[in-house]
Amino acid sequence: MVRTALLTLWLLALSAPVALAYPGKDGGEGTWGLTNDRVVTMAGFIIIAGFPVIITILSIAYDRLEKRRLRRLAAEKARTARADVRGGW
Repeated sequence: MVRTALLTLWLLALSAPVALAYPGKDGGEGTWGLTNDRVVTMAGFIIIAGFPVIITILSIAYDRLEKRRLRRLAAEKARTARADVRGGW
């Protein structure tokens, strides 16, 4: 295990200069391009607002699935309670 870890570290150390010398480097701009304070602030606000929205959507979905599960269990219980009235084999 130690040998594998050392080999991995050695391979990563040797490949780092190659990654930094990539010819199509964009100067650290990324996919958005040049960013200023406004872009970073708006991205932060989107993240801050996004978490409550995601939590709300997932909570509503969980509540609906839980109600569906409870209705299904109640229907199964009602079917087993009426099994003698229904007859059959």
